[in-house]
Amino acid sequence: MKTVFISFLFVLSSFIAVGQPIYSKAFGKPTDNPIIFLHGGPGSSSVYFEAAAAKKLSDQGFYVIIYDRRGEGRSVNQQAKMNYEEAFNDLNNIYKKYSLTKANLIGFSFGGLITSQYAVKYPDKVKSIILVSALLSQQASYHTILNSTERIYAQQDDRISLEDLRSISKMDTNSIGYRTAVFKHASKNGYFSLKHPDSLAKAIYSTYKTDSLIKSYVKNEQAVVTFWKHEILKNIDVLPQIKKLVNAGISIYALYGKQDGLYSSNQVAQLAQIIGVSRLKYLDNCSHTLFIDQQTKFIDSIKDWLNVSL
Repeated sequence: MKTVFISFLFVLSSFIAVGQPIYSKAFGKPTDNPIIFLHGGPGSSSVYFEAAAAKKLSDQGFYVIIYDRRGEGRSVNQQAKMNYEEAFNDLNNIYKKYSLTKANLIGFSFGGLITSQYAVKYPDKVKSIILVSALLSQQASYHTILNSTERIYAQQDDRISLEDLRSISKMDTNSIGYRTAVFKHASKNGYFSLKHPDSLAKAIYSTYKTDSLIKSYVKNEQAVVTFWKHEILKNIDVLPQIKKLVNAGISIYALYGKQDGLYSSNQVAQLAQIIGVSRLKYLDNCSHTLFIDQQTKFIDSIKDWLNVSL
């Protein structure tokens, strides 16, 4: 009997060590129009949205819920697969935890891929979708990065970087090595940041060094490798799913930044044709972290769109 009890304690302690609960937090009144924020990644967190925008958005009459997916951000879990099916299950559990039957979903960056696929699978749970700097066709974004950085290097007569781009063009476009190499050049050229933020964005970014949430956040650097190991759909295009959702009557809105180097103007225009020009805003002086770069327009747009769709 003693041996059985010890074994039970070992199993329990092991479970606690590797399977921490999903981190989540709600802002606003449960009776208000619900919004769930899906962060980027793989390996990222909702911490920046939580610190900078969640409370402000809830002050406009929304019940805002943020969470970190299993194995990402504050939801530490060494057994997480970090694939799409697991992400769908995590989102379903968020619905259950906060007693939601339907909600508006904000899909940010990689979170947009999860949002679009989830809505196709569970359309009855989705009131509307707001795509924010959201990935649409991963390969199209890779091509955008490579083509634009090639122009930069040609102007700079940077032959070493141009040769590196030529090497990348010969790689397997579905490999993790290809993705890593492409994003290396995006980061090198500041594609995820804004060169000249306005006063509000500058003030928000200045809090990064002092905000306790952000200071304690540790990114899971193995998340992309884990995702590649467990997910078959490594590089996808969700435009067909978005078309299907629009045809099914689900309202889809979108916000993108003109200085976001992950998307060409053609990609943004293609999305506008699908969801409707009036439902997409293409903002100037705005890069990837749109809810900070143009926070006022971000909040006002959601308020206008969702109040109309109530």
